[in-house]
Amino acid sequence: MEEGKLDDLISSLPFEIQKRVVSLLPLKEAVRTSTLSTFWRSLWFPIQLSLDFDPNPLTNEGSGQEIEQVMGMFLRSYACAEKLELNLKVLGHINKELVVKATKGVEQELHVQFFETQNVAAKTCLCLHSNPAQKSSFFGVKLLHLRSVTHLSKPLVSMLLSNCNVLESLRLHKCRELESLEVETESLQSLVVEDCSDISAIVVSAPNLISFEYHGALAQIEMKNTVSLVDVVLDLRDGPGSNEFDCEDVLPILASLKDVEVLTISGWLLEWLCSAGVIFGRLEFKFNKLKELSCIDSVISKDKRDSLACFLNSCPSLMKLSVEIESKLNFIPSPCFHQYWHEPHLWMDFTTVKTNTSNLEQLKSVDLVGFVGKEDELLLMDLLLEKAINLNSLTLV
Repeated sequence: MEEGKLDDLISSLPFEIQKRVVSLLPLKEAVRTSTLSTFWRSLWFPIQLSLDFDPNPLTNEGSGQEIEQVMGMFLRSYACAEKLELNLKVLGHINKELVVKATKGVEQELHVQFFETQNVAAKTCLCLHSNPAQKSSFFGVKLLHLRSVTHLSKPLVSMLLSNCNVLESLRLHKCRELESLEVETESLQSLVVEDCSDISAIVVSAPNLISFEYHGALAQIEMKNTVSLVDVVLDLRDGPGSNEFDCEDVLPILASLKDVEVLTISGWLLEWLCSAGVIFGRLEFKFNKLKELSCIDSVISKDKRDSLACFLNSCPSLMKLSVEIESKLNFIPSPCFHQYWHEPHLWMDFTTVKTNTSNLEQLKSVDLVGFVGKEDELLLMDLLLEKAINLNSLTLV
C-alpha cells in the first residue's frame, strides 16, 4: 500500500478508536503518535486554561485552591494520555506569566514542566513533604517527573507532592535554580535528581526508598531513615562544583550508603578521599552488603587505580565489579584539603598496593569498559586477577 493511502487509512479511524489505541501505549510511545498525521496530532492538543496566580504563600489561598481543583479534575482518570497547559498570570507583575505544561499517562504518571516569562533567576530551597493524613486530590499519581522548577513555581510543586500520597517515583530534571532539596515521604521508592547545576544539599527521609540516583556536581547528601535503600548512583561527572568539601563532609555521605547492595560511583571521589589520607579498610564502617560496584571515570591513572584498590578493601561481599572509562568525561584534578584524615598513602609502589589489598573471595565477575591497554589499566587487571581468587569471568568491552 502506498504511503499516502496508509496515512489516509490511519486518519480515517474513528476518534474513539484512536483514543483507545493511545490509551494502551506507554506515555513515550503514545506521544510519538502525534507524528503520524495531522489528525492524530489533534489528539495531543492540550487543554488550555488561563488563571490568576499569587506566589505569596500568605495570600495565595484562593488562587492555590483553584489551581489545585483544576489539577484534581485533570488527574481524576488515567483512561488515556492527555495534556494540560496552564497560563498563570502572576498577580502584582505586569506581563509576567508562569506556564505549566502537564502530561499524564495511563500508567499513572505525571510529567510537569515550568516556563516563566520575564524570568529573574533566584535560588530556591524545595521541601517536598507528603501528608498521608491529608485527603489527596491526586490520589492515583505514582510517577512524578518535574522539569525546570523555579523559585516562582515552588508553591505549585509543594502543592503537587502534598497531594500525591501514593507516589512511588520522583524525578527532578534541569531544575537550574534549585539550591537545596528536602524530601520526606512514606511511599516513595525511587528518587532521581539530575542536571540541577546549583544544588548543594539534598536531605532524604523515605523508609521505603529502594533506588536513589544523583547526576551532577558533588553535593552534601544526607540519607535519613532509608532502611530499604538498595541501589544508589552517585554520578558526579560535574566534579565538586562551587562547593568546598573536606573528608568530614564526604565520609558521612558514604557512611549513609553502607548498607546498599548496588553502587555506582565516580572514581575521582575515591581518589580525592585517598589523596587526603583516607584508608577505607580502617574506617568505622564497611560496605558489607555491597554485591555490585560500578566505578566510572575519564581515565585510569596510578592514583585512581590505587584508590579503587583501597576502596575494595571495604567491600568484602562484592560479587560483580565494573570499571568504565568514559573519555568524554571531564578530568577532575585533586584538591588541596584543609586537613588530612591519615597520612596520604597514594605514594606507595604497586607491589605494596597489591600486598595491602585483601583477597576478593566473593568476586565472580569483572567488566572493564573502555580499556585500551595503557600501563595502569593493565596493572589494575593484574591486581584483580590475583585478588579475585574465585573469579569466573573477566570481560573487556
